[in-house]
Formats: sequence, structure tokens, C-alpha cells
Amino acid sequence: MKQYGLIGKTLDHSFSKSYFENKFITEHIQNASYSNFPLESIEEFKSLIKKTTFRGLNVTIPYKSSIIPFLDELSEEAKSIGAVNTIHFKNNRLIGYNTDYLGFHNAIKPFLQNTMEQALILGTGGASKAVVYALEKIGIKCLCVSRLPNEQQLNYNQLNDLVLKHHLLIVNTTPLGTAPNINEYPDIPYQFITEQHLLVDLVYNPEETLFLKKGRENLANILNGKSMLIHQAEEAWKIWNS
Repeated sequence: MKQYGLIGKTLDHSFSKSYFENKFITEHIQNASYSNFPLESIEEFKSLIKKTTFRGLNVTIPYKSSIIPFLDELSEEAKSIGAVNTIHFKNNRLIGYNTDYLGFHNAIKPFLQNTMEQALILGTGGASKAVVYALEKIGIKCLCVSRLPNEQQLNYNQLNDLVLKHHLLIVNTTPLGTAPNINEYPDIPYQFITEQHLLVDLVYNPEETLFLKKGRENLANILNGKSMLIHQAEEAWKIWNS
């Protein structure tokens, strides 16, 4: 039996398990299993891989960066991004990859307009790093927003009409609004959102978060995280079977 799975902290509402289980059925993939492995601490990873022989793992919040010291090797993209969401167990080595950036790139590409030269990225975690990497590769400048910003970032209270006017692409990479906490949303001045904006939420459950709803009510185009997840999952599957 080839064992795959997902590690993270809160996995009750994860997409990955149902996606891969459905894939195994529809594509007649036999002797394969996908399970969730919630870890209270990244230190528990050591005992997990001693107990179970894996072919591949996905990594989600909050361990995409803290998993790196436990790995033997990183892909060039994972090194550049500083975050890992896919682990391949190969020849007794643990190799870390980042398929988030490819998933995001493939999902957003049909929605990009020439006017979207700058992007506002809400959040600074592992997912944020992958989004910045993907956008900067195609020439879109990124400005990150954080509750605890460094010198190159903005605080949420610094967002105003001028900032939003010059950043027509806004990406939420935080978990705000994820079920069951569906009444949460990033604190940005939504009154300055227009029909020229594209709001992207990496959250996929619910399908329309309050962040996206507020954007839609101001006539913005909106995109949730489901297509990104499908793209990144398929990229992970290719890696595990390479």
C-alpha cells in the first residue's frame, strides 16, 4: 500500500483527503491511501515518519516553513520561496517541493489583466511567499500586508484609497474566513474596491468568503482557492510518481 497524507494543525476542513480519495476511485488507482495527520507541534513529524512508511506528504498551515529543517533536500523553487507544501520520500531521502506557486499561477492566469501591474498580498506566511514568487516571475510587483510588518511591508491601518488604486490585484493568503470561522475577514477598506479589481482568496471553504463577498458587492472580479488547490495537488501527484 502506497501511503500519502497531509500534515498540518487543523485538518478537519481539508480539501486534500477527499480530492485524492476521489482521484484514486475515478482513475482506478489501486493500493494507495491518503490520510490526515494533525500535528500539535512540528516536532511530532519525527515520530510520525518513524511509525509510517510514506510515498508522499502534503504540508499545510502552519508548518510550510518550519518543516524545512527536517528535510534532506529542497527543490530550487522551495529554496527560493522558503516554504514547502509537498514532500517526496525517495531513496531514503525526504525532498521538499513547493507546488503552491504553480497551482496559484495556473489558477490566476486566465483572470489577469494588463492593468494589474502591482499586487497587494494579505499575509506573510508560507502561502504568501509562494504567491509572491509566482507573481514576480511574471512581472507583477508585490506589496505584503501584515499585522506585524517589517520595513518592506504595510500594516493594515496603512491601507487607503491610493494604495488600493495602484494595486488592482489583492490576494488573501491568511486563513481568515475559513470554516467554521466564516464571519472573519481581512481588515481592508473595501469601500475603495472597484470593478477594476480582482480579489483572490486562497481559502476555498466556504466557496465565497466574506472577503470575496465584499469584493463582489463592490463589482470586483473574485476567485477562490479551489482551482489553485486542484492544480497544486496534481503537481504534487506528478512529483510523487516521478
